[in-house]
Amino acid sequence: MLLFSFKGEIILKNPLTILWIAIPLFIQTTFIFILGYNLARLLKLSYHDAAPSAMVGASNHFEVAIATAIMLFGLASGVALATVVGVLIEVPVMLMLVSICKRTCYLFEKCNLNFSWCKSKVVIDG
Repeated sequence: MLLFSFKGEIILKNPLTILWIAIPLFIQTTFIFILGYNLARLLKLSYHDAAPSAMVGASNHFEVAIATAIMLFGLASGVALATVVGVLIEVPVMLMLVSICKRTCYLFEKCNLNFSWCKSKVVIDG
């Protein structure tokens, strides 16, 4: 809480700096998610294993980064600022990725979600 309150003014005064921190974080998180999600499909995992695995893989664990940044560099450091921006970016990006998971569940053979577009594929042997 304190870190967010200390960095709020800096964030508002330096939007371009924040953007330069946010863009690589967005790209990294999205890339790792896509890689994990598609690898899970190639490995024929069920949707219920693939989606959480890709989400956990893409997560940056900023709560640990914040604690580490404060202990090593202090509250006033640029590293602490980057971790705050990371949290502010990660939450909406992860929500976007959850939406992508929900909308692409039909790509997996094993899925039990109750969405009209996401019913398990019926495989007919014959």
